[in-house]
Amino acid sequence: MLYIWDIEKIIKNTLDGFQLDINYEFCNTLTAPMSYNVSTNTIKFNYLKVNGYIAKINFKIKETDENLVKLMLFHEIGYYLDFKKNKHDIRTLMYGEDDEKEQLMSEIEKNSWDFGRKIVPEQLVNAYDHLRELDKMFS
Repeated sequence: MLYIWDIEKIIKNTLDGFQLDINYEFCNTLTAPMSYNVSTNTIKFNYLKVNGYIAKINFKIKETDENLVKLMLFHEIGYYLDFKKNKHDIRTLMYGEDDEKEQLMSEIEKNSWDFGRKIVPEQLVNAYDHLRELDKMFS
């Protein structure tokens, strides 16, 4: 089991390695393992959800817990990279019709996986792709 400080260390080292200026913090009310907030430029994580997610995927993806956290983190960094490159009109999520919201959410999700994949180290690309497929099943 990874503790809060273990996950923080993985996130800090990964962000430092890519020289990314993204804030990160623990949030015990987060309903997902990790989440990126574009407004605050912050990756939040819930260590219990992270450990639960690792337990759910660990039997399908044979990687260390540290690498599994990194794979989740690469996806969250993908959101950051997407929002830096594409200026999505987030007002659509608040005021748009249901089909507009769904379309934008789908585009952002696809982009985040694609952008995240660009920074995944070569030895983890297959595991990242596998995680992407598993994540579709869990959603």
